Amino acid sequence: MRNTVLNLEESLIREVANAGLGRDDVLAFWFGESDTATPLAVRQAAMDSIQRGETFYTHNLGLPALRQALADSMGRLHGAVGAERIAVTCGGVQALMLSVQALVDPGDEVLAVTPVWPNLTAQPAIMGAVLRCLPLRPQPGGAWVLDVDALLAAITPATRLLVLNAPNNPTGWTLSAAEQRAILARCRQTGCWILADEVYERLYYEPSANGCAPSFLDLAQPEDRLIVVHSFSKSFLMTGWRLGWLVMPPSMGRHMGKLIEFNTSCVSVFTQRAGMAALAHADEITPQVVAHLKHCRDTLVALLQALPGVEVAAARAGMYAFFRMAAHDDSLALAKQLLAQAGLGLAPGNAFGPEAQGWLRWCFACQDTGRLVQGVQRLKNWAGL
Repeated sequence: MRNTVLNLEESLIREVANAGLGRDDVLAFWFGESDTATPLAVRQAAMDSIQRGETFYTHNLGLPALRQALADSMGRLHGAVGAERIAVTCGGVQALMLSVQALVDPGDEVLAVTPVWPNLTAQPAIMGAVLRCLPLRPQPGGAWVLDVDALLAAITPATRLLVLNAPNNPTGWTLSAAEQRAILARCRQTGCWILADEVYERLYYEPSANGCAPSFLDLAQPEDRLIVVHSFSKSFLMTGWRLGWLVMPPSMGRHMGKLIEFNTSCVSVFTQRAGMAALAHADEITPQVVAHLKHCRDTLVALLQALPGVEVAAARAGMYAFFRMAAHDDSLALAKQLLAQAGLGLAPGNAFGPEAQGWLRWCFACQDTGRLVQGVQRLKNWAGL
């Protein structure tokens, strides 16, 4: 086996979760998913497809009808996007991996803004890239910010790919349109590609004209060196379906189709039918999801902010509270103690990068906010607050 694979770090989130799986007494908030089932209309579309016998291979890039529906949806949010720019994938994570496979050769320099979901830094490493990280910085009160000038200086002609996740998992940090414009201009100047993970764009709690966080698609031209990745998982409550998509330059379509063929061949038809139903009901599903998540966020953050020694800011987007506790600087040890001693399952911050050591991620996507209240009470009791 390749040394690169042997040397990959296992997920610290999974390390904590695996220790608590099967325990009925644990309140688990470690994974990034809601505990609400996929809406019935979406499930029914998949069941109907199976009943019709749609169980065969299909187009590498996705059903034409779904690609067009995605293009129409993206176009309403961000301006015209042609269906030829859309590829349907087995989840957002595969869209990210396909993008890295398409763009990165061994030895290429990849720059990532961290802390970030660990897959985004592991994927370039798997391809043999030389990874550099530009960290966000925590501010008093718990918010994280980007030093844009430092990022622009870090993008050089040697940088093959810039990896950005905004809105960010785990911090809830977002990019402004002005920051995106400056980054895009710098990447045009140097020839650097941008891989933008915008999976959380619709889980946005700030005022905006289109209900979304700022996107590079609002600014870019079709042939810009830009790939934007999305998923049905978060804003349509479809984590287990493994259905995502990416938006790419038109000239990449045929080649992306080859990569999909050699990875998975295609996404199952019935899963794609579910995606089409999700898009058809998007005006019903997503606003309800966002409104409920905002209530969850506000409930949890207010409770955490009331605890002495806890530092947390309300995330502008996403489904996570990212916080730290005074006198606790080892995230993994703290997460394991909370699991063992309080029955509280959280993700350790250093799973997302060394700059997040001492922090914890709490997914607040709960159908019943009473679970959040109970979780904070367990944290409070454990800490003796």
